Parts: sequence; structure tokens; C-alpha cells
Amino acid sequence: MNNTQIAEVFENIAGLLEIKGERRFVVVSYQRAARTIDHLPTELEQMVQEEEDLTQIPGIGKAIAGKITQLATEGKMDFYEKLRGEFPDGILGVMRVPGVGPKSAKRLWDELDVTTVEALEAVASDGRLAALPRMGPKKAENILKEIAAARTKGDRVPIARALPAAERVIGALKERCPSIVRIEPAGSLRRFEETIGDIDIVCTATDPQNVLDTLVELPNVASILAHGEKKSAVVLSEGVQVDLRVVDDSQFGALLQYFTGDKQHNIRLRELAVRQGLSVNEYGIKDTETGETESFTDESAMYERLGLQYIPPELRRGTDEIDRARQHSIPRLVEVSDLKGDLHVHTEWSDGRDATEMMVVAARERGYEYVAITDHSAGRGIANGLSIERLEEHIREIRQLEDRLGDIKLLAGSEVDIRADGSLDYPDDALDELDWVVASVHSGMGQDAGTMTARIIKAMHSPHVTAVGHLTTRMIGERKPIEADFEAIFEAAAVTGTALEINASPRRLDLKDTHAHRARELGVPLVIDSDAHDAESLDNQRCGVAVARRAWCEPKHILNTLPVDSFIKYLDTDKPDRPQFLAEHG
Repeated sequence: MNNTQIAEVFENIAGLLEIKGERRFVVVSYQRAARTIDHLPTELEQMVQEEEDLTQIPGIGKAIAGKITQLATEGKMDFYEKLRGEFPDGILGVMRVPGVGPKSAKRLWDELDVTTVEALEAVASDGRLAALPRMGPKKAENILKEIAAARTKGDRVPIARALPAAERVIGALKERCPSIVRIEPAGSLRRFEETIGDIDIVCTATDPQNVLDTLVELPNVASILAHGEKKSAVVLSEGVQVDLRVVDDSQFGALLQYFTGDKQHNIRLRELAVRQGLSVNEYGIKDTETGETESFTDESAMYERLGLQYIPPELRRGTDEIDRARQHSIPRLVEVSDLKGDLHVHTEWSDGRDATEMMVVAARERGYEYVAITDHSAGRGIANGLSIERLEEHIREIRQLEDRLGDIKLLAGSEVDIRADGSLDYPDDALDELDWVVASVHSGMGQDAGTMTARIIKAMHSPHVTAVGHLTTRMIGERKPIEADFEAIFEAAAVTGTALEINASPRRLDLKDTHAHRARELGVPLVIDSDAHDAESLDNQRCGVAVARRAWCEPKHILNTLPVDSFIKYLDTDKPDRPQFLAEHG
């Protein structure tokens, strides 16, 4: 079994245990294991075969390591099989429908005898689900939409699945093939599209055939589509296709460029070349008069040969990037190294998986000057949200930890629910004690566009709300975004001095690129936040940065590129005056 399949088993175990009413820390331990496994760079099956100590992996204890070993060696787990036997066969499918989850699945099973997606569809259609207390017609309608959407999904894979799959393949090839000189992902993955068709990988090596042979022999390859001297194509066991091309190092730049730009970008590039008496292909640039082809070891030289400024991969979308490159007016886009802090981090106080100090130390190791700890507010019961009393205790812990560490600024924050009427989940006197408030919608997501718009704008007018988190609430490939007048929301954010978050969780990427682009145009301050629930997930920031780059964001557009002294001055500025502060100090 590959890592994705093993992670799914542990996620299923967590859900079934939650239905059973198992203690929270047990459920969380399986959720943590699933997340850790899904992001491992090395296949667990290989680690087991090589008798590596799995307990050295953070979050994997002795008991879970034993279960992983059985899955990797036997393809099954006795504990999981026994647990599944306690439930109807279809309950896992019901639980996976967006908007249902373990607790609702149990209720539907107990009260309506729903144990399959088909049965769920039936009760949502005939009014029985809507008649249940705390369900209602809107809930039933949304569930029907999600079931219908699941049936019409294409073959494209959310980037949250494609990115770790590509990294595992590249990591395995590097480990097994010392002849590799350079190897990079290309295509839609390198452009950081939200969904990926095939994973394209380009490579140079002193022994190309060894690399191509190694790909088809990887343990998580389900089928081989092609295997030649320059290209191999396989389908991984998780259903994703990988195309690997290996060329001479002198051709690497041309190959990487050719397989990175989208169709329209490459068409426009070829048209530009033709006007110069040139022809662009995957091996370089050909002079159509002499027939000679010039090779390129890097992309920058190739763009320069065409009279263009280098175009970052995220911008190669066939819009105006080539015209901008001709004018040499592409700005320096924001980079991960520009970020000075992370402003949306969860700990084990709510639904995070690591202690506060572990998260802070991990943030410091990444070079951050400040970090906001933003555990959930009280109304988020499913996420172990903090009561007023627990919030006060948590703030004390944060202040004491800052004093003890001394070299990183800690912000006592909260991810506060925006209630259905636009009010906030904590009273003003509690919010007064916080340094940073991320206000987010977590419930009532089926409201009509007008109601939702008014709800969010009302929250923005609170003097305590510094940012709105994951504005559209979407989960890529899992949950549709809310309906709202986003133009009106962006305008209100600009007027009220409320920042909008680019949530960097690869499952969310919310704001998406087009929304971030428009918000930037309107002068809305943007923050890139990891929404990390464990220390490793602080690295989500690279995904948020990629979204910001697709939105043409420079460092000055991102609030948390401010150094700590300027950032604290920003927070000390009255909210209505913050846009002017950024204009002067951004």
C-alpha cells in the first residue's frame, strides 16, 4: 500500500472511532498519524522493508507503527477490519460527503437508518432529512448538491494530493539514482494550478536509462503506460499519472520551459518567436533560416533570447505576461523568504496536534520574527474551541512563553467564528485581550449571497477583527465555496482596514488567485497564513506564496512581510487608519 492509501485508512479509523464516541485524544492521534503519513517524502512500504524505526517519525508511536507495518506488509490491518465490522459497509461513504462528517453520519444512521450514500440521497430528496431538528431544507439541498458534484468530477486531482505524490516520486528517484543532475516538476503543478491532470517531471542525468528504469520499478507504480529512452509514463497506485522526461543537461532549460507554460502561453511564445524568424520547441530555439537550434541550460537565457524578461512559472497563463515581459515590467513577486511571520496557527489547545511551544519553536526555526497563536473560539465545539476561561489561561501561557523564549514576538490571537448574524463568537471584553483576531465562517455556509455578504461585512466593521480567514470556506474538490458578493466584500475590507487571508492550506488555497488579484487592485491588505495544525504544516506557506504570485503580489502587498517593529506599529494603529499606515510604511 502507498502512503496515500495508508493515510486514508487512518483517517477512516479516526472517523469510525468518533462515531463510536471514543475519547478525543484517541481520535486526534489517528488524525495526526493520517496527516503525517500523507506528507512523508518516503514510502512507508519501503521504510518497513528496510526495517527503519517508524517511531522516529513525529506523531507515530509504537502502537500506530505496528499497525502501519501490518498494512505495508499484508495490505490489511486487523484492528481496522474489526472496527469496520462494527459498522454498515456504506457508512464511510456517508461520512465523506461534505457537510456530513462522523457525528452527522451517526445521527443519520440512528434516526433515519442511512448507511449508504444512495440512502442519504433518498432522505435528502424526500424531506426526511430536512425534517430532522437542526438539519432543515438548506442542509438537505446542499448535501444533494455535493452528491451530484461528486458524480460529475473529472479526472483532475486536487493539488493537495498531487504535490506530495510528486515530491515522493522525485525524492525516491533522487535517493535511488545518483546520476541525476537536475530534476524538477513542470506543467500545471509547477504553475501551481488548483487541480492537476498529469504530473510532469523533467530531468537530466548522466545515466538517463537508469532513471527511467527506476521510475517504472517504484513500489507505488500501478501500471506502466510508456517506457523508452527519453520518456517513461506510469500511473501511481493512487490513480495519478506521472510523465518523466530525461534529456541532456544542455537542453534542460528548453524542456522545462516547454512543459511548464499552459497552452495559451506557449502559443503566444511561439507566435513571438515566428515574428523573429525563430521556432521554439522542447529542445531549444531554432533559427528557421539557418536550421540551427540553440540549446539552453536554464529558462532565463531562453526568455532573454526572445527579448523577454524572465516570466515566473506561476504567471505563464496566456494573459498579459508576455506583453509585460517585453516591457520588462514584471515586478519582483513575493517569495517565502519575504515572510516575517505566520498569523494563523493552531495548537493542541483546540484542534491542533502539537503543543504551543513546539509550534513557536518551529516557527522560529523557519526564521519568523513573530507568530500569532489562533486557536478556535468557543462556538467551534467540534474543534475543541476555547471557553472564555480557557482563553484567558491560554493567553497567560502565550505571554509567559514569549518572556521565556525572548527572541520571537508572540501574538495572543484567536480564530473567532462569524455567527450567522455577523456577530462574533467572543464578547468585546474578551476580544480586547487579543492581539490578533482572524474572523472566519465555519457554519451556516448555505446562506444566500445577500445574507452572507452582509454577515461578513458586519464582522469586518468590528474594531477587533484584524483579518478574515479563508473567505470562501471552500475545500478544493471537496466543498464548494459560499455564495457572496465578493466585490462588495473586497471594497468593505479596503474601507475598514480589514486584512484578507490567503489561507495556504493546500486543501483550501482561499483566497484563490483571482480573488487575491482583485483584492490587491482595490488596496486590500493581504496576509499569507499556514493555518497550521502541526509544526510540519507551517511549511504550507509555500502554497500560499504560490497563490499570491499567481495574483501578481509583491512583498508590499502582503502584510506579514513587514518586519516585527513595523508590524506591531501597524497593530497599534487605529483600524480605520491602517490603510494609510501601509501606504506610508508598506
